[in-house]
Parts: sequence; C-alpha cells; structure tokens
Amino acid sequence: MTLLDDFMMRAALAGLGVALAAAPLGCFVVWRRMAYFGDATAHAAILGVALALAFSTSVFIGALAVSLAMAMTVSALSGRGFAMDTLLGVLAHSALAFGLVAVSFLSGVRIDLMAYLFGDILAVSVGDIAVIWGGAALVVGLVLWRWQALLTATLSTDLAYAAGINPRREQLVLTLALALVVAVAIKVVGVLLIAAMLIVPAAAARPLAGTPERMAAIATVIAAISALGGLGASFRLDTPTGPTIVCLAALIFAATSLADSMLARQRGSSAR
Repeated sequence: MTLLDDFMMRAALAGLGVALAAAPLGCFVVWRRMAYFGDATAHAAILGVALALAFSTSVFIGALAVSLAMAMTVSALSGRGFAMDTLLGVLAHSALAFGLVAVSFLSGVRIDLMAYLFGDILAVSVGDIAVIWGGAALVVGLVLWRWQALLTATLSTDLAYAAGINPRREQLVLTLALALVVAVAIKVVGVLLIAAMLIVPAAAARPLAGTPERMAAIATVIAAISALGGLGASFRLDTPTGPTIVCLAALIFAATSLADSMLARQRGSSAR
C-alpha cells in the first residue's frame, strides 16, 4: 500500500496544491480589487462542467475552457462604458444559473452537483492530484515569470508603460492564471468557495507583510494551514470539508486583522 492509497493523504496533497496555486495569485486579486472577477470566473466553471459531461470530455478541460472564456469576456468588456461591479455581478450569476440549468438537461449522467458547488476533497483520485499539481506548477511558474511586470502594472499603468510593459498583456497573464486556478480548485473547494480561497489568505497576510513578496509567501503559508487544518477539523467534527477550510482561513483573517488593529492602537497611544 502506497501513501497515495490513503484518501486523507490524497486530500492533503490536493489541498496543498490548491493553496500553492491560489495564494500568490490571490494577492494580485486583492491588490487589483478583482474579487468579483474571481467570482465570475469561478461561477462560469459550472457551465464548463455541464458541457464537459454532455460531450464526455474531461471536467478539468471543460471548466478551464469556460472559465477562460468568461475571464476573456470580462477583460474585453472592461472599460467600455459598463460599471465593472454591475457587469461582473450580472456575468457571475448568469453563468452560474445557465450552468445549473444545463446540468438539469443531462439525462443519463449522474452528477453530484453539491460536490462541484462546495467541493469534494475526500473523493480526489491520484489522477486529480496530478492535474491539481500540474495546474499549480503552471500558475506558480506564470506568476514567478511575470512577477515584476505584474507588480508594476498593478501599481500604475503609467509606470508600466514608462517601463516598457503592456498592462493589457499582464491582465491577460492574470486572466489565464485565474482560469487555471478555478479549473484546478473546483474538485477541492467547489465553485462557490474558490473566490474565498483566492481572497481570504491574501487578505489575512496583508497586515503581517511589509513587502509584496512577503505577503505572497505568508498568504501561501496561511492557505496551506487552512487546507490542512480545515481537512483535519472536518474529519473530526464531521463537517463539509470545503466550507471548513474557508472557515479556518476566515478565522485566521479575523485574528491577523484584530492583532493589526490592536498594534495600531498601541502605536497611537505611545505616540501621544
């Protein structure tokens, strides 16, 4: 019996893979205030799942294709007279609704919709782990390769142009990475919680970090602790694993925010 024959070991590896992929990218989502962008991309994945099952192809490929199409659509429509929060809200909820309706038309195909909405980390296979870690490696590679350019474009488009960097190209890199994370994470935390795994660890890391690089590193550690701790807690408490992982990340966010607030208050008192 190998280590990968144990379902808890497979679940732990899957959680770590998603943490590795989501946390550094989540920092850019937080810095660029793209939370709704992540939501719209994630919600579109359900339509990808339905299409993949209808055409008997890989769920990963279906989710990736539709998530990428949604992300590209949002990028193309941004800055064309639409209020961004309204546009993203419409696209996110419409994509989820069309996906759920499409799933209802799949006759003869058994599908556990809750597993795709909230994740089913305990059911991941060795093949799923290979896909998750392969996707995570691609995302981390993309982010590391374009780190400085992405950071410059995030700080200021004028600064990016002055440095010879095309902000639209960097937006495209983020779009591709985001679609990859959604396709990778759908099995672990589900479409409704993917945005949380992108945003919450990065937001929790923000008060603890003095540099962007440190924030990305701390966010990755927090995401890994949330994945492993949430997995262990859900096993002991018999709670749904995906939501438990996000709950632990939220508690860490609350703790770091409270600590930061108390330190700021102490500094204010000593300054007087």
